[in-house]
Amino acid sequence: MGIFRNIKSNDTLAAIYRAYKRFKIKYIYGLKNVHSTFNIGGKSRISPDLIADEYSYISFGCLIYPGVTIGRYSMLAQNVQIIGSDHNYDKAGVPCTFSGRPVLQRTTIGRDVWIGANVIIKTGVTIGDGSIIASGSVITKDVERFSIIGGVPGKLIKMRFSDERDITKHIEMLDGPILENRRNSPLKLEAKKII
Repeated sequence: MGIFRNIKSNDTLAAIYRAYKRFKIKYIYGLKNVHSTFNIGGKSRISPDLIADEYSYISFGCLIYPGVTIGRYSMLAQNVQIIGSDHNYDKAGVPCTFSGRPVLQRTTIGRDVWIGANVIIKTGVTIGDGSIIASGSVITKDVERFSIIGGVPGKLIKMRFSDERDITKHIEMLDGPILENRRNSPLKLEAKKII
């Protein structure tokens, strides 16, 4: 862990490490349609046709089917799966395994979307800009922008912003120029006093 902390705190080493990761993303994963600021946090299974915009991120253990687009600033936590709709099941007298596959629909994850750990998203769903999907949720339908969704199946918990001015301000940011990257500081644990 100390090596990575040293790399991240040194701008030159961090730039070399980012170049290595871009090489890995482009040539090992075969991702040709991702922005140079796109990042992967560990081993995942990702279809090579993924389209990912500026500063989007996929954590480890994810399974991403073909036909997925991820907007700028969006984050997928560990073990997110974008799957489904991959077998016909309505042909009487024919087992699912022999019944063929429907045309896979495009899945769109908007800008500044935060998808929690272990979320399952059905292919063909659109998740609106600024939405947050709670860990462990199953998303089977489109999600309205700025929604906070949770549960199985996913249901609206509340809206991310309640003030129209906040919504306007956030949309202006999303529609504006790409923000400059600021590296996150490592999490610090609060020391607890043991009595």
